[in-house]
Parts: sequence; structure tokens; C-alpha cells
Amino acid sequence: MKSHERLVSLDAFRGLTILLMIIVNTPGSWAHIYAPFRHSEWHGCTPTDLVFPFFLFIMGTAMWFSFKNYNHQFSTSALIKIVKRTLLIFLIGLFLNAFPKFNFDTLRIMGVLQRIALSYGLAGLLVLVLPKWGRYVVASVILLGYWFILSGYGTDPFSLEHNLAKNIDVVLFGVNHVYKGFGIPFDPEGLLSTLTASVNVLFGYFVGEQISISKNDKKLLTRLSIIGLSGIVLGLLWDLVFPINKPLWTSSYVLYSSGWAILLLSFFIWLIDLKGMKKWASPLVVFGMNPLVIFVLSIVWVKVLIYLVHFNLDGSRVNGYTWLYKVLFVPVAGNLNGSLAFALFHGILFWVVGYVLYRKRIVIKI
Repeated sequence: MKSHERLVSLDAFRGLTILLMIIVNTPGSWAHIYAPFRHSEWHGCTPTDLVFPFFLFIMGTAMWFSFKNYNHQFSTSALIKIVKRTLLIFLIGLFLNAFPKFNFDTLRIMGVLQRIALSYGLAGLLVLVLPKWGRYVVASVILLGYWFILSGYGTDPFSLEHNLAKNIDVVLFGVNHVYKGFGIPFDPEGLLSTLTASVNVLFGYFVGEQISISKNDKKLLTRLSIIGLSGIVLGLLWDLVFPINKPLWTSSYVLYSSGWAILLLSFFIWLIDLKGMKKWASPLVVFGMNPLVIFVLSIVWVKVLIYLVHFNLDGSRVNGYTWLYKVLFVPVAGNLNGSLAFALFHGILFWVVGYVLYRKRIVIKI
């Protein structure tokens, strides 16, 4: 594999991740979801729990190739790029939290895009400022340090009610500005756990470096497979004392999710870039060319349906989201399969949006 070639496998992997993000975020009904498409209630990891860290990992891999323009060294232009992109993504995430009500008294500060922004910004600065060995040291210090400070807090440090990450967000942002989907003020994309999320980006960067400098494709895939399997095993072993937990974004979760990301990317590289089986991946590449734009549009669409569109159904006033599910999908497929069909429909819908951009060669970088 030549280092200057564009990795179709990376675009396809990124596209698959965006497709899955849309599918798992838009079931017809949250009460009717197949188990693999559910998040773990607390400890543990389902396939759905791997989707977000996969995106961060891919962002890190792409970062390696992007930062070749700066020779992987700190410069004013590199700093400006990182700061601008971090602020832009964070502000878009803040806007999505506010839209369409714009009630700033209860505006959630953090969120998925905010985590993407801060993880990118922190990882980007670290890889440009630190020498190669320093990047590995800092990644290790973050993972071990997070374990240390979290486990040393209180009598039940890994519980929903008593973890340090929750309390930090409540103190910094205030109760009214923290996510409450768990029944109490706790943000699964909180500030403290964004530190460990940035390590997913760093691991992606490290893998991008391995891909770029490798002279032997077979050795590259062997090396990546060993690293990926090691991440999974180490994550499972660490889980015995520091549970794999997505809401807390624990260090064991970082290793476990990064291990799976490396294995899946290795498979895509083997199948697409080395074996040349690219046609099947073309639909995924459509998503992968404008990933954040498509994701943002999907969130705006859902919020419009929920908050701005309403219909009468069986004597009740329901939002557009519920109306679509119950009128178009439940009668055909039932509650459970209808909920899945609703999610798949939205995956197809936003693929069409991506395809229009793709055919017009429009790449909107966020």
C-alpha cells in the first residue's frame, strides 16, 4: 500500500460508522429496539456502544494523514486549524442542543459533537506538541490517571449516582445544563471523561502512522491484528477492576473499543485496499465523504419532526416522528420490526442526501 494513496477503506469505515450512528439514534420507538441496537444500561458494552468510539478512532487515523501537511509538528497554521475546527464543531453541537426551543435556562452544554470537538482539539495539540514517545506516555497517563482519580472518589466510585465525573459537570455547568436522560443529572459526554475519549483519537492517530510508514502489507495487517486483539484482551482484563462503561468512558472501555476499531479497520484495508473489492463499499463511501454534515442534518431533521411538526392520530395530538412510525411502519411491520424499519429508512434517506453531495463532488469539511 502506497502511503500517498487515499484509503478507500477508511472512508468506508467512517461511512459505516455514520450510518450506524443514524440508525441507533432514530428507532421508531425507544420501547421497541433489538438488543444489539441498545446501549448498555450501565456497565458492559453492546455493538451500539462501539459506534461512537469508532468515529473518534477514525478521526484520529484521518488526523495522521491530514497533519502530514504540517510535518506532524507544531506551527501557528496548525494551531489555528485545530482551534477553528474545535470551536466550530463545539458551537454546532451547542446549537443543536438549543434548537428549536432555544431555552438557554436549561441548555445542555456538552453533547456528542462537543465531545468530538474537544477530543479532536486535545489529541491534535498533543500529537503536534509532543515527541513520538511522549504521545504514548501521555495516552497511558490519561488512562491510568482516570482510573486512579475515579476509583479513589467515594465508596461507590463507578456508580451512576456517586461518580466523580457527574459531580464535576454539575459543579461546572450547573444542574440545569447537564443531561438528565439517566434520571439524574449525569452527562455521558461530560468534561472529565472527554479526556479518555481523546485517547481513542490518539489510538487512531497511532494506527494511521503505522499504515503510512509500513512497507509490507502483510506485516501491517498482522501487526494491526495483534494490536487490536491485545486492546480487546487488555480491556476485558481491566474490566475486572475498572468496568467497561460507555457513560463513564472508562479506560478499559477505551482499550476494548479501540481494539475492535483496529480489527475492523484492518479487515476493511485487507478487503478493500489490498484485495480491491471496492464496489460493495461505494455506498458507505458516500457517507464517509461528508460524515459530520450528514450526521448534523439527521439531528436537525429529527428535532424538526419532534418539536415543529404535529398531527392528529386516533384522537390525540402527536409529533411528526411518532406519526411517521405509527402510520407508515407499524401497520406494515409491527412495533419491533417497524421500529427497525423506521431507523433503516432514515439511514437510506440520509444516504440519498449524501449521494447528492457525492455526485456533485461537494465535500463540506467541518
